[in-house]
Amino acid sequence: MNTIVTLTERELIIEPQGLDKVWSFTNSISIPWEHVRGATHDPGMKSEPKGWRGPGLRLGHKLSGTFHADGENQFWNVNGFENTVVIELTNEHFTRIAVSLDDPARQAAEINALAAAD
Repeated sequence: MNTIVTLTERELIIEPQGLDKVWSFTNSISIPWEHVRGATHDPGMKSEPKGWRGPGLRLGHKLSGTFHADGENQFWNVNGFENTVVIELTNEHFTRIAVSLDDPARQAAEINALAAAD
């Protein structure tokens, strides 16, 4: 996939890879665990309203960057929707991060385990 998710003792780190760094205008996003509410494997995000993008890229099923919907900022780095993991946040610039991951169910469970431990 085009996103690396790193889980440290203190934070969750999202790092777009390759051209996704350019398209999303983002090198990495670091979120302390106390601001992570949880994560879900959610291919149904395909039908969710994305809002307007800025800055970022939207081309077919490729979304990369910041999207603004209902007064909230969301970060997307998705290529198709079948492997989408949605991470819900609190007290952060982004209220939600949606990324495509190689093993979405396992990675969402790992994120939830560390978020709950905090």
